[in-house]
Amino acid sequence: MTTDSPLDRFKSVLGGTARALSGEAEVELAFTADAPTQVGRNIKVPMPARQLPADQVAEARGFADGFALRLRLHDTALHQRGAPKEAVARAVYDAVETARIEALGSRGYVGIGDNLDRALEMRLRSDPMARARNANEVPLSTAIQLKVRERLTGKSAPASTAPAMALVSDWIEDKGGRDLDALALAIDDQHAFAKLVGHLLEDLDLTEGDLVPDDADDGGSEDEGTDEQDEGDSDDEGSEGQGDGEVEARGEQREGDTEEGQGQDQQSDSFDDSDGEMSDEGEEGMMPVRPNRPWHDPSGLFEYHAFTTAFDEEIAATELCDEEELTRLRAYLDQQLVHLQGAVTKLANRLQRRLMAQQSRSWDFDQEEGLLDAARLARVVINPMQSLSYKVERDTDFRDTVVTLLIDNSGSMRGRPISIAAISADILARTLERCGVRTEILGFTTRAWKGGQARDAWLAAGRPAQPGRLNDVRHILYKQADEPWRRAKKSLGLMMREGLLKENIDGEALLWAHSRLIARPEERKLLMVISDGAPVDDSTLSVNSGSYLERHLRQVIGWIEKKSPVQLVAIGIGHDVTRYYQKAVTIMDAEQLAGTMVDQLADLFDAE
Repeated sequence: MTTDSPLDRFKSVLGGTARALSGEAEVELAFTADAPTQVGRNIKVPMPARQLPADQVAEARGFADGFALRLRLHDTALHQRGAPKEAVARAVYDAVETARIEALGSRGYVGIGDNLDRALEMRLRSDPMARARNANEVPLSTAIQLKVRERLTGKSAPASTAPAMALVSDWIEDKGGRDLDALALAIDDQHAFAKLVGHLLEDLDLTEGDLVPDDADDGGSEDEGTDEQDEGDSDDEGSEGQGDGEVEARGEQREGDTEEGQGQDQQSDSFDDSDGEMSDEGEEGMMPVRPNRPWHDPSGLFEYHAFTTAFDEEIAATELCDEEELTRLRAYLDQQLVHLQGAVTKLANRLQRRLMAQQSRSWDFDQEEGLLDAARLARVVINPMQSLSYKVERDTDFRDTVVTLLIDNSGSMRGRPISIAAISADILARTLERCGVRTEILGFTTRAWKGGQARDAWLAAGRPAQPGRLNDVRHILYKQADEPWRRAKKSLGLMMREGLLKENIDGEALLWAHSRLIARPEERKLLMVISDGAPVDDSTLSVNSGSYLERHLRQVIGWIEKKSPVQLVAIGIGHDVTRYYQKAVTIMDAEQLAGTMVDQLADLFDAE
C-alpha cells in the first residue's frame, strides 16, 4: 500500500511526462519555491499547494513541458554558435528560440499548449514589462518573443501585456514585420530559423551581419551538432542548461550576459596572491595605490557596490516578531520535525564524541614532580622519598574555536529545507556548546521582493545607469557566539515565519559573517554556508549584468579562501556549490543536511 501524498504522485506524473516528451530517460524533476530552472537534465518547476489548485497545477505542467521540449527540440551547440555577443541581442535571440520550441512542441497537442500558456502568464507577472511606463522600459526580449509566438501559433499576447506592447508594437512591426512573417516557414529547422532571427536582429538595429556562420550545415548539422551537443552536455551542462532555463523562467536576459560575464569572471580571477589587488603589467608609475585599510577589509577590491545602504538591516531575530509569535513558531518547528530530531541528535552525539576525544586529558607518568599519582600511593606511603611518583598533564592540541553557521533565507528554501536547516543548526549549537565551542547562527535575505526602498530611491534619482545592488539586504542574528543556546532557542523558529524568506545576495552576506568572525578572539574560526542556489535579486539583475551578483560572490569566496584565516566550507541543497567553493559538498535532498553538517564540521575539526 502506497503512502505517497497527492503532491508526490503529481510530481511522479510530471517527471514521467517530462521524460516522455524529452526522450531523455535520465531527466529528473523536482519542485522549487524559487524561479523554475533547467540545469542539464535536472528540471525544477513551481511547487503547487498541497490541495493542488488547478491554476498552480497548470503552471507546473507548463514549465515541465517547456523544459522537456527544450531538451528534445533544441540543439545547444548550434544555438551557441550563432548567438550574438551584444547583451540585448542575445536576450532576444534566446527568447525567440524559446518561442520556436514551444510553438513546435505544442502543435497538435492542445493540452501542452494550454500548459505553456499558463507558465507564460506566470513568467510575465514578474517580468519588467508589467512595470513599464514608457517604451524604453519595455524589455525587447519579452516583447519580440510575444510577437513571434503570435506569428507561430496565432495566439495574441496576454491581456496583461497590452499596455506595454502598445508602446513598442508599431516599431517592431515597422522594422521587422517581414522577418517575423518569414519565421513560420522555418519553424522545423533550427539553423534556418536562427538565420532569419539574425536578419530580424539586424533590421531592428540590435546587431550587425548574419549571426550563424555560412559554413554551418544547412540541415542543422546533424553529425557535427550531435557531437558538439554531447560535449556540451558534459562540459557546459550546468552553465548552458541553467542559462536556457533561467531565460525561460524569468523572461530576463540571463543567457544574454554570457559573453560579458565571462570577461568579468576572468577579470575576477586575476587577483594577485600577494595583496589581493588586481594584477597589472603596466609601468610602476601606473600601478594603483592601495588605500590604507586593514587586511580584513576587502572593500575596493571588488567591482561591486550598492546604490544605497541606507535601508539595509542587521537585526536580531527577536526584533522581527514578538515573544508570543516566536514561541508559537518554535513550537511549530519542533512539531514538524519530531521524527527527525532523534536522528539529528544521534549525529550530534557522534560529533560530540569526536570533539571530546580531541580534548581528552593525557598524562606523563613517573615524573620527579607534579601531581601525586594515585596509582603510586602505596609506594609513597612505604617510602616517602621514593622518586618518580608524580604525573604531569600534557597540553591538549584542541584550539579555542568559534563556528558560524550562515543560512540562506531565500524563498527557495521555503518548506522542508529551511525547517531542517533550523533544527540542525539548533542541535549542533547545543552540541558544540557542550564541547566548549562557541557557535553563531546567522541568516541572510532581503527586506522586499524585486527591490525595496533602494529601488525607489534609484527611480527618484532618475534611474542612473549601472546602479549596483538595488534592494535592501536583511542580515539576521539568530544566535550570537557568546549567547547561551537556551536563550537563542526560540529565535530559530523565526525561519518558519511566513513572508520572511525573500531573495538572496550571498556575496555581501558572506562578507558580513566573515567580518563578525574576524573580530572574535578565538584562535580557530570556522564558517559554514548553507544555501540552495546562486545569488538572485531580480531588481539588481534587471539593471546590471546578469552575472553581477554571482561574480561578486566568486570574488568574495576567492578572497576568503586565499587571504583569510577563516576556514570556509559550504553545503548546497540541490545546487552545485562546488563550482564556487574549494571545500564544499552538494546534497540533493534536505533530509541529508544534518548528517552532512556533522561530517563537514568533524572534518574541519580533524584537519590541521
